[in-house]
Amino acid sequence: MSAAPAPAAPLHPVSVVGIGADGWSGLSGTAREALRAAEVLIGGARQLDLLPPECAGARVGWPSPLRPAVPRLLAEHRERRIAVLASGDPMFYGIGRALAEELGPEGLHVLPHPSSVSYACARLGWPLEDTEVVTLVGRPAARLAASLHEGRRLLVLSADASTPAAVAALLTSHGFGPSRLRVLEQLGGEDERHVEGIAAEWAHSPGDRLNVIAIACRASADALRLGTVPGLPDEAYEHDGQLTKRHIRAATLGALAPAPGELLWDVGGGSGSIAIEWLRAHPSCRAVSVERDPVRAERITRNADRLGVPALKVVTGPAPASLAGLEAPDAVFIGGGLTAPGLLDACWEALRPGGRLVANTVTLESEALLASRHKAHGGELVRLAVAHAVPVGGFTGWRQAMPVTQWSVTKPSGSGARSYKGDRS
Repeated sequence: MSAAPAPAAPLHPVSVVGIGADGWSGLSGTAREALRAAEVLIGGARQLDLLPPECAGARVGWPSPLRPAVPRLLAEHRERRIAVLASGDPMFYGIGRALAEELGPEGLHVLPHPSSVSYACARLGWPLEDTEVVTLVGRPAARLAASLHEGRRLLVLSADASTPAAVAALLTSHGFGPSRLRVLEQLGGEDERHVEGIAAEWAHSPGDRLNVIAIACRASADALRLGTVPGLPDEAYEHDGQLTKRHIRAATLGALAPAPGELLWDVGGGSGSIAIEWLRAHPSCRAVSVERDPVRAERITRNADRLGVPALKVVTGPAPASLAGLEAPDAVFIGGGLTAPGLLDACWEALRPGGRLVANTVTLESEALLASRHKAHGGELVRLAVAHAVPVGGFTGWRQAMPVTQWSVTKPSGSGARSYKGDRS
C-alpha cells in the first residue's frame, strides 16, 4: 500500500515569533507587524493571551500531542498568512525545530526573542558559553545526573512548578546535596521572582510553572566521583558480577569509538555498563541493550537512570532472536553469548557500512570463534590482561584477573547493512 501524500505546504512563509513573559511590550516592531498581518495565529493558550485585540487573526491553540498536529494545521490554513508563537527563541528547544523539519528554512521567517537561558545568564552574571543547559521539558529528571560535576554551572529548563523540588531531590540522592539552587520565574516579565536555597535543605513550595533552575554544583565529601571519559568506577554500577570491569570497559569503549548521533547495540547487556558509557559520551548518542535475563534487564534500566542516561532502550530476550526489527547499528558490542548459533553473523549482517564490531570473551571456545572471524574479516585481535596489587601476608603482590580476548573490526564501506530480520532458514 502506498504512503499517503504529504500535506501541501503553506503558500506564504510562516512567521515564527518568539515572545517572552513581557508579552507584547517586549516585541520588536517587526515582530508586532508580523502578528498584526497574520490571518491565523497559532500558539499555546498562555502565548495567545499575551496578544492585544489589534492582532485580529483567528486564534488556534496547539492540541496535545503537539508534534503530530503540525503538518495538519499548516495544511489546513495553507492559503492564509500564518504566524506561530513560541516561547523565547523558537529555535532553542522550541517549535521552530518542528516547523523547519516540515517546511525547511525557506518556508519560515523566524523572529526570535531572548531565550529564558539568555535572561537567566544575564541575571546571574554567568557567561552563556560556559553554562550547560539541560531541558526537562517532556524528559525524565534522571537525565540531569550525567551533567553533575563539581564546580559546574547548569541551567535546567523546567517542565512545571514541581521541577525545582524534583531537581533538589535528585541532586541530594546523587551526592550533590550541598549545591545551591536558584529558581528564576517569569523571566523578563512584571511578575519575575527568584527563590534560592541549598538542594539538601530545599523547602520552598511550588511557584510559577514558567521557571528556569540555576545550579551551582557542589559535591558532598563522600560523593562518588564520575568522570566524563569511559571507565567509570565499578562501584557506580549495581551488578551481580556480570559487569565489564573498569579497565576493560575503557579499552572496549575506545575500540567502539562513539560519535555524536550514532547507535550502539550492546548484546548481552549484563549490567548495561558499555551502553551507559556509550550514551554518556555525547547527548545525541543512542543505544539498545539486549539482555535475556529479566532481572538483569531491570537492573540495566536502574543503572541507566542512576547514571543520567534514561534514554537507554532495553530489550529483554535472547539474541539473535531479539535483534529482529531493530534499527541497523553504527556499532555493536557483544559481551556475552558469542557461541549462540547465528549471533555473530546476525550482528555483522545488521551493522552499517563503516560501523565497528567489538566482541570480548574469556572462554577458549569463544576465543576460537573470534580467531576464525579475525581470519575471515581482518580487524584487530588483542588480549587484555589486568592485574591488581593485593596484600600477600605482610607484603604486596599481583592478582591477575582473567585475561580478555577482544576482536574489533570495521565493516567495509561497500558492504550492505539492514535491520536484522531473524532466522530466514
